[in-house]
Amino acid sequence: MRYNTLGRTGIKVSEICLGTMTWGSQNSTAEAHEQLDHAFEKGVNFIDTAELYPTTPLSSETYGNTESIIGEWLTKRGRRDDVVLATKVAGPGRPYIRDGGPTTPEGIDQAIDASLKRLKTDYVDLYQIHWPNRGHYHFRNAWSYDPAKQDKAHVAGDLKAILDKLGDLVKAGKVRAVGLSNDTAWGTMKFINMAEQHGLPRVASIQNEYNLLYRAYDLDLSELSHHEDVGLLAYSPLAAGLLSGKYLDGAKPKGSRLAINGDLGGRFTPHQEPAVAGYVALAREHGIDPSQMAIAFCLARPFMASVIIGATSMEQLKTDLGAVDLKLSQDVINGIRRLHRLYPMPI
Repeated sequence: MRYNTLGRTGIKVSEICLGTMTWGSQNSTAEAHEQLDHAFEKGVNFIDTAELYPTTPLSSETYGNTESIIGEWLTKRGRRDDVVLATKVAGPGRPYIRDGGPTTPEGIDQAIDASLKRLKTDYVDLYQIHWPNRGHYHFRNAWSYDPAKQDKAHVAGDLKAILDKLGDLVKAGKVRAVGLSNDTAWGTMKFINMAEQHGLPRVASIQNEYNLLYRAYDLDLSELSHHEDVGLLAYSPLAAGLLSGKYLDGAKPKGSRLAINGDLGGRFTPHQEPAVAGYVALAREHGIDPSQMAIAFCLARPFMASVIIGATSMEQLKTDLGAVDLKLSQDVINGIRRLHRLYPMPI
């Protein structure tokens, strides 16, 4: 396992981060703790969660349970100082979370205190804005994204108020570093500029989707990462399991995310099938596990701070962790380039 520095913070994170969004729904507490124990034995030191989790499915009844499961593990193992712990404050749109309202300073105060209580800790290492108030193009929103509808007079003040509150949390010792999620190059740069102008916490990372089927980060955001030292925390490196090949030809394994969530967050469309088939065939042609090829590709990207993996079984977890030992040959890389030209945005 290799380790990268989170932005300009000095915090070292493993190149694989253990994602947790199935814990409390698809995975029991015992299964989650088994995953944590194994991942840490293999050198993982980074856990990502959110007040919103679990998400398979989303539910007002289970909201917050994932953080509680992690808190139990931290207490049982007594390993808080060995863990880089990241969580997120939810944005607008969920009626059971602060009445579905936008992220506000007051809401952040409520959210962090509740997260710390569930996590049974005094601080989190990375606190992230789960999605912006103004909207974004992630989660299949690229097809309807229209920033021209954003209120220019309001947005800057909204961002400043949020960053001021994050600064308060850092000063209070509740948060070590701050990050964004599901945000854009403009939004990230705006936060960075405000931080520099006002002596506020600098964005250390951005958690956006990135995988062989969804590579928006390769463009403006990769340039921002290079010049501003803001690393990507890539979620859905397997495109919600599509790139494992398990859903090819209409397969829907019992208990899988597709069987629970219906369309994998809009990813399960006819457009992805030929692209996934191509990537799976490429991996098998070279004797590589398709999941490991997909994760290894992400790990090799120059802007990557950590790749967030999520597993519902120990077998999946062991396979995904095995990607750290895989170096893709030039033939495989060339094959990926060819397929990306054929299917540049299939989800």
